[in-house]
Amino acid sequence: MTSEMDNSKKLDEFFGAEYQSLTAYVNSKIKGNANRDAEDIIQDVALKLFSGADRYSPINNVASFVYHSVKNRIIDVMRTSKPLDMKETEKESKLIEFAEILYDQPDNSYPEQMKVALKRAIMGLKPDYRDIILAIDFEGYTYREISMETGIPEGTLMSRRHRAISLLYKKLETKKV
Repeated sequence: MTSEMDNSKKLDEFFGAEYQSLTAYVNSKIKGNANRDAEDIIQDVALKLFSGADRYSPINNVASFVYHSVKNRIIDVMRTSKPLDMKETEKESKLIEFAEILYDQPDNSYPEQMKVALKRAIMGLKPDYRDIILAIDFEGYTYREISMETGIPEGTLMSRRHRAISLLYKKLETKKV
């Protein structure tokens, strides 16, 4: 039996036997979010797993494999389904928080020009620096999450963020009020 057929069989048996448990697990993670459906998440994961069964090495621990995939899908759904106007409000507050980090001034007395200058300075950073600032300080990712996704060591990510903040501080130092 090929690994594709073996993996598909294992996945089929698991989803058949554990569908209700998976649904309960997903519902426990997304409770209070009426616009998300546990079955949709499970079906998305199942489709992805079944369609990629031929690319995986033999799956030994099917339960762990499936639950890990479901957990990742829940995280993706939760991150991408925020209301649009809420995202803009969050971005503005994250920008203010980031300005506080740069200037050690814990209040919201930053003029609009400073916010615009900070946005421009962030977008003017080289991609590695800009990406780490946006991911950590604006999108709420952790170093560990980024490291797992990209394969870049956490220490390297921390160094990049530190250098990016230093560059931003130097670039904006003359614009301080």
